[in-house]
Amino acid sequence: MAESTDGSAGRGLKGISGGSLGDIFPDLQGPESPVISGVAHDSSEALVTLRGILDEPGLAAHVFAQFAKAGVNIDMVVQALGRNDNGSRTADISITFPEAQIGTVRELAESAKGQLGYSSADVNPSVGKVSLIGVGMKTHPGVTAQFFEALSREGINVLMISTSEIRISAIIPLDMLARGVRAVHTAFGLDSEGTQAIVYAGSGR
Repeated sequence: MAESTDGSAGRGLKGISGGSLGDIFPDLQGPESPVISGVAHDSSEALVTLRGILDEPGLAAHVFAQFAKAGVNIDMVVQALGRNDNGSRTADISITFPEAQIGTVRELAESAKGQLGYSSADVNPSVGKVSLIGVGMKTHPGVTAQFFEALSREGINVLMISTSEIRISAIIPLDMLARGVRAVHTAFGLDSEGTQAIVYAGSGR
């Protein structure tokens, strides 16, 4: 907003008796209410896990540099720490990417093994992503619990998790994707009369 040269904008706020931003904009008072707009799903992703990488500074950056050099589009990343038989700290890095690039990733996993020093690479093309989309989820942790409880009730194993202020995403087995989408729809009342869910296939990002 342009600043007033005569101070009229400031007088406008001061002119309200006892005025505050909370009085002028009631929605700013307290935590925002969660508004769920829909469910998105993506059946075109694949997952690769590089296992047993030595947990040393710079190795994770080197992994992502190799993916970038090969032109692989990374979506989600999860790192799990552990130890090898010698007691050294290691890391397993799981990465999701477009299934169309699975050939490139397989070649990269083979060619970069010596450089990155991982013990094995598992490529899984049979995964899908289901996402709950909305606003206000950050201030309502119950939404996250409800999302994963819906998947759990269907016996769906969650492989990876990603959250943001407007989205909760889970990577799950591809053959459970349709069931997972229906479960989340039902859990949040998106399949009730008068409620339209937003479902995307394809990129899902």
